[in-house]
Amino acid sequence: MTLLHLSFYTAFTMSGLGLAFHRTHLISALLCLESMMLSMYLALSMWPIQTQTSSPTLLPIFMLTFSACEAGTGLALLVASTRTHGSDHLHNFNLLQC
Repeated sequence: MTLLHLSFYTAFTMSGLGLAFHRTHLISALLCLESMMLSMYLALSMWPIQTQTSSPTLLPIFMLTFSACEAGTGLALLVASTRTHGSDHLHNFNLLQC
């Protein structure tokens, strides 16, 4: 395993651990998700260079597109929940109530 692979795995694991353990604000959960998507995008972008293929793949572009859609949806949910509940604390949300 090269140092580049180790850094991508470490970044993805650390952002996953941040998502699992720091669940107080919705914005911190969204930032952890974005860092996971960024590490996946960088890993997929470096994959053709590591395998020494000449043809570029479209998979990083699709990943970047889905990441932008996820960020937009997350920010819309953040604004909507802040307007209805008054804060972005995750303990204020109850899925059993409307």
